[in-house]
Amino acid sequence: MMSQVVQNTLYLLTPGLYVHRDHLSLRIEQEKQLRLSLPIHNLEAVLVFGPSSLSPPAMQLCWENGVAVAFLSEHGRFIARVEGVPQGSVLLRRAQHRGSDDATMALRLMRNIVAGKLQNSRWMLNRTARETADERERSRLEQVSQSLAYALRELPESPHADAIRGIEGQAAALCFDVFPLHLKPAVRDKFPFKGRERRPPRDAVNCLLSFLYALVRHDCVAGLTAVGLDPVVGFLHTDRPGRASPALDLMEEFRPLADRLAVTLLNRGEMNPPHFVERDGGACELTEAGRKAIVAAWQQRKLEQIQHAQFKEKVRFGQLPFLQARILARVLRGDIPAYLPHLLT
Repeated sequence: MMSQVVQNTLYLLTPGLYVHRDHLSLRIEQEKQLRLSLPIHNLEAVLVFGPSSLSPPAMQLCWENGVAVAFLSEHGRFIARVEGVPQGSVLLRRAQHRGSDDATMALRLMRNIVAGKLQNSRWMLNRTARETADERERSRLEQVSQSLAYALRELPESPHADAIRGIEGQAAALCFDVFPLHLKPAVRDKFPFKGRERRPPRDAVNCLLSFLYALVRHDCVAGLTAVGLDPVVGFLHTDRPGRASPALDLMEEFRPLADRLAVTLLNRGEMNPPHFVERDGGACELTEAGRKAIVAAWQQRKLEQIQHAQFKEKVRFGQLPFLQARILARVLRGDIPAYLPHLLT
């Protein structure tokens, strides 16, 4: 399929698609041939990968019906998200802006955001350590997990924002250093990984991670805007033109979930070298088949249910960004004292 609809999200995965309005529906065409027609009330978001386009009337139909449109490169780099007039309380957004400027509140939020990422990274490290039969590899994974445990103990005493960011950066470097150990030996030969490279990714593993992170980021932006928060005023990530800082904050605790899915796809052989292509200059990009395979796997993972510790009920993985955004909003309004990240188990 050139386009897919999963969980009320339309994915335009083939370059060259054109979407226009037909009364209260979207028509997806390729070379003037109809490929799909969807009533707008069936959609919550449209994700456009690569050089496809929407007509101005189609964009207006989306805005009028609360359907956000996100544009990403063919290999998943987030470019922009377009939506109508922001919904939600201006009082909440003012509280968010005040909280970002309040050093005490910002530090509390930053510590808990980073703590969530570190703890979830330890979950992934410990899981692989239990599963591996190689004693030396198990020892390395356990050492990194222990280093992250030490970092968790340092967080409450971190005196300023740069110290917290330093702890997060060092922890990320340690995790990426042992990332190949999560892969089966035969898979490591097919997909060598020498460290995190983003702009552009220069190997298949980095390409896969970047694409998954882009999907997580989109879901976090959607969660934040759904509860009425400003998608550009964050805490851990500094303000920068074009950066969705609070989405980057919120997604930190979910990065290990994306990492684990990347490992699963590679180890199970669901992603193979033909799913990737090397461009001039050394950049690695996904093929159309590769993008479709990742989207299908990500949406399947989002359907899986877990027990949410704070809401005390079964929820889907796909609901987590929305639930955590609600918790963040409650902290900023002063309803609860601290932001509690979701911990993987």
